[in-house]
Amino acid sequence: MPGVPGRGAAADAVAPGRWFVVLHVDVPGPEPLPATGQAVGVDVGLKDFAVLSTGERIPHPRHMERHERRLRRCQRRLARCQRGSQNRARARVKVARQHTRVTDARRDFLHKASTDLVRRFGVIAAEDLNVAGMVRNRSLARAISCTGWGGFRAMLEYKAERYGRTVVAVDRWYPSSKTCSACGHLLASLSLGTRHWTCPACGTRHDRDVNAAKNILAAGLAAGAGNGADACGGGVRRAGATRARSPVKQEPLGVSPGIPVL
Repeated sequence: MPGVPGRGAAADAVAPGRWFVVLHVDVPGPEPLPATGQAVGVDVGLKDFAVLSTGERIPHPRHMERHERRLRRCQRRLARCQRGSQNRARARVKVARQHTRVTDARRDFLHKASTDLVRRFGVIAAEDLNVAGMVRNRSLARAISCTGWGGFRAMLEYKAERYGRTVVAVDRWYPSSKTCSACGHLLASLSLGTRHWTCPACGTRHDRDVNAAKNILAAGLAAGAGNGADACGGGVRRAGATRARSPVKQEPLGVSPGIPVL
């Protein structure tokens, strides 16, 4: 079957000129992976693709940046070609191929990262991000679109269902970054540029992303990872279930120094 059309305004409705062979083979279903007894919280971001509650960091592969120079060169050649000419048709295919290479590299990275987490951990807690709403921010839309957070979440869920793991989605409004994972103190505010902060209540020094991942894990475990409950009362679901909505309107948490949130 023909290749998937290239992405981008300059390569609209143009196939990258690739062909694929599909083989259908009947094989037995995958066996559930052995229990690990391990749980992890995952905080995705733009500085690092993901930070785990264990302190591990999954760096961004930066696929678009690696291919951007060649992609720009192909797009400039396309812009100089006369409309309707054979040279323009060939240039559009080249642009489509460059976009497809970026897409393939991103998909490969997401599969490897999600498979590694599913193999190592029995319970995976992650934020229920509204990616479609986040890309409306013009200054961050391109960076968020290139990360593939939505595809990563989908891969985690279907792989967890296939291999007997559990994925818990923590409410997107939970203040994971500005809550102290040691004592539960909640900061009144925390700017995006602040990467490290010290808890005024217990004096613990936090890395912003690691602290958020620890809080996401705590919220997922407090919800009861095995019963599909939500840290806020109803928005978290197990892998494979339909998306759940919170039963009531979420109100922002008040700032209560020294009082644990969980």
